[in-house]
Parts: sequence; structure tokens; C-alpha cells
Amino acid sequence: QKTESATQWGFQCAACPVGCTEMPLVGYGTYKVGAIPASATGAAADARAADGPEVCKQAIRVALTSGYNMFDCGEFYQNESWVGDALKEAKTQRNCIYLTSKVWNDTIFKGPDAVKAQVDKTIADLKCGYIDLMLVHWPVPGKHVAAYNALRECKAAGKVREIGLSNYCIEDYEELRAAGAFGEGGKDKPACNQIEVNPMLYRKKTIDFFQKEGVHIQAYRGLAQGPTAWEACAPLQEVCKATGRSPPQVLGRFLVQQGISHIPKASKGERMLENRDLFGFELTAAQMQSLSGLTTPTSLEAFKALYTKCIWRDTPQAGDPLPGDRTLD
Repeated sequence: QKTESATQWGFQCAACPVGCTEMPLVGYGTYKVGAIPASATGAAADARAADGPEVCKQAIRVALTSGYNMFDCGEFYQNESWVGDALKEAKTQRNCIYLTSKVWNDTIFKGPDAVKAQVDKTIADLKCGYIDLMLVHWPVPGKHVAAYNALRECKAAGKVREIGLSNYCIEDYEELRAAGAFGEGGKDKPACNQIEVNPMLYRKKTIDFFQKEGVHIQAYRGLAQGPTAWEACAPLQEVCKATGRSPPQVLGRFLVQQGISHIPKASKGERMLENRDLFGFELTAAQMQSLSGLTTPTSLEAFKALYTKCIWRDTPQAGDPLPGDRTLD
């Protein structure tokens, strides 16, 4: 379910229930804004690695003036204190901002005390008093259940309003359930699973599973790999031509029309506005079907390789093989 309301920009924004919270369907992603983590994919070749705090704070200021009120953050991103500075300097009212963060693999690997300490650090860095949604960034094998249980304690203490997952496959979720991590009566059931979703990686079985479980799906990399990928995708170009909308708008609409929240990133105000302008049009059933049928076996194998790499990233077991099978599609 989602509710829509008018904004000062003359188009619609929408919100959806995520556990006990109401999350905007479109937010601003802060990954690689001002800082590039050393182990991030492509970090060595990224010339923006030294952009620093002013670039980050300027992006947040522009996002706020462009109407964004949900910000996706993370320990791994190494810029939470800068995001917090920008929000404080803008004198934003806390109850008007939705903040998501994620605890990173090395902290997860260290254990529950480290996870709880990181929640405190994130709250201090973001200068926010509490986190609306705190996620386990990757299901680090043998460690993620304890990390999730630590987040349950943070929720009980009022430090976070809701807790959830990122990059979880069906099997990872079932491991949590089997361990009793959902709590009595499901009171601590994950509220969200943040995964990559776009027409080039549309894992329908996984998406359907989590949505039927009542776990909100949030998409990262919703704009796929950017202009090069857009230009090479004939079905996307056809939908853009038919709707008179840009590729970022069609890709964003593809997500929110399914109730999947979207956290695109841009540095310029006009792009931020474009990325949010998703609620003045709809895609037809045929257009949705066309865009949801583009995932190839090669794409799923690439996802498997990345998942295998990332569940161990920045831990002493980096490079280990995937333990057990995972549902890829």
C-alpha cells in the first residue's frame, strides 16, 4: 500500500508503510557522495575519492531543497558525519526526515557489541537522536544472525524505530527465522530488504517472496548502470519514447509502481528533481511486462559472483567460497 500527497514541486510524492514507520517511496542515496570506500567496486579508478565533506554537504543541501526527506546512509559509506552536519546546518526537523543506515561487514564480523556500538556512533554522526530504519548490510555467514539480534536490542532500547536487511537472499532470511530472530509474535520481523532491483536485474522470485512475507523491498541501483546501459536497452528506449519520459523517470516509475522504494543519487538539483518526478504518469501493464523480462542468465551469474564476494568483504574470510546454495532469481 502507498499513499500519495502533493509537494511544493508540483508533482506527487508517496509514502509506504515499513514496519511501524511510514517511508517515502523516493529517497536520496548517499553512497559515494563525498567519499569512496577503499573496498568499493571501482574505487581505485574513481577520481572523486577525495571530494570530501563540502561536496557531500552540498549534495545534501541540494537534495533537501529539491524536496527529498528520506536519506539512505551506511557505516560503509564513510560520510555519515558529513550528512549529519548538513542536516543540522539546514535546521531540519527530525520528525520530517527519514533516515536509514546499515551496519557494515567488519563490524558484523566482530560481534553484537560492535554492532550496538556502531548504532550509537551512527546516531552521533547523523546527529539525529534515533535511526528510523537500521539494516544488516550483508548476511555475513555465521555472523549475521547475531548482528540482527543486536539490532533487536537497539530497537527495544528506542535507538532505532525499525530494523531490517540488505542484500538478503531467501535462504538468509529463512536462517534468521529458524534462529528465532523474528521474536515473539513476529514483533521483530525484518521490515525491509534493500536489494538491487532494475530491469536488468529483476529477481522476480525473490521479490515476490519478500513481498508476500510483508517485507518491504527497497531498490538500490534502481537506475541500473547509467546512460550506457540505458542506451543499449531497446525496450527501455521504446517505453521512454511512448511516455515522453526520461530513462531515470521510467526506471524509477517501474519501481514505485510496484511499491518498491527507490534511492537514486545525483549531484545536480535538476537531476534530483527529475529522479523524483515519478507520480504524474503510469506505465501500462505491457510496458511493465516488457521491462520486467530483461534479466538474463548472465546477469544472474554476475549477481551470484558479486554476492559471494560481498558477503565476506572486509572480513578475515574475504575470498572464501559461497557456503551453500542461494536462490538467484
